[in-house]
Amino acid sequence: MDAIRHHSFGPPEVLVLEQVPDPVPGPGEVLVDAVAHGVHLLDTSLRCGEAGPPLPLPSLPTVPGREVAGTVAAVGPGVDDAWAGRPVAAHLGAVPDGGGYARRVVVGAEKLHALPDGPDGAPLDPADAITMIGTGRMAVYTLDIAAVTADDVVVVTGAAGGLGTLFVQEALRSGARVVALAGGPAKLRVLQDLLGDLVRDDAPGTDRLALVDYSAEGWLAAARAALGGSPATLVLDGVGGDLGTAATSLLRGADGGGADRGGADGGGAGDDGTGGDGAGRLVAYGWASGAPNRYTAWAEDDQIESPVEVRYAVGPQAPPMADQRPYQERALALAASGRWRVATHRVPFAEAARAHRELEERRTTGKVVLV
Repeated sequence: MDAIRHHSFGPPEVLVLEQVPDPVPGPGEVLVDAVAHGVHLLDTSLRCGEAGPPLPLPSLPTVPGREVAGTVAAVGPGVDDAWAGRPVAAHLGAVPDGGGYARRVVVGAEKLHALPDGPDGAPLDPADAITMIGTGRMAVYTLDIAAVTADDVVVVTGAAGGLGTLFVQEALRSGARVVALAGGPAKLRVLQDLLGDLVRDDAPGTDRLALVDYSAEGWLAAARAALGGSPATLVLDGVGGDLGTAATSLLRGADGGGADRGGADGGGAGDDGTGGDGAGRLVAYGWASGAPNRYTAWAEDDQIESPVEVRYAVGPQAPPMADQRPYQERALALAASGRWRVATHRVPFAEAARAHRELEERRTTGKVVLV
């Protein structure tokens, strides 16, 4: 069968298409003919040889990937025969060498999700389903921590990404105002197409959605103008670095100028989660830029002291996600109902190296999926 492997750590080009033996399902397992394979930023770190939470480096050679969708081709001993021929999606687990970039994948039956019917009555698109299994699951979990309400004014960094597109949609559907930050006109156009009719019926002058190009000069001033002179109440940040720090300065209670200061400020950036009375809240779920948001405990000595409340969706400060399955089921249901529209960046399976390169260079919109 076709599989993507790498025999060394390095740039995207180490990913090569190879022929490997077909796997055989054992007791409690099924064999899935996969047609969609999720690509995660963590995959790129492991490919580079960068170990760290939450996964160690894989043994080489390895087939990366932990998210697949397709059809059950065979069932192993002890598995209900009713699974045979069913369209499914699955997350393969927190393992560094998950084997997801392969056209045939062995999956534990307990990890399977039968694809629900989508808004059109047909089974949910496999690429959309695989997005919900990984990215959608994380979106549901993070939104539970954020607790968005109609009274919120929300700033989303990386709004054109797999998580960002879901955050913006849910905030709008909750009645909140949203400032969506994305890099470049092309990403803003994709967001406009995806989100436009969610606010089309709003009363004139309400302007519940503002799209801001963070790659343009003066973007922070444009974001402030979009807020209409009022501070944001919630920032959802998975980008970190200068962008996430500047976005957090838009929060009620933030010092407003900290993003432009050069040296370390010392002090705690609200990392005890208490904030102050009426303080805005920052929900942090990573730093795709390669550097942490300076308002978070992750920044250590480079923190900015501020009364913003910081809530964490990842890391030791985050509440435990004891069982991922309920979050996966909720995400699938949101996509199946049409409440969440799934944005995907689809790349041919054989071009996995291109998918990694485009993801690392932030040239993707939505969830990256090999098809």
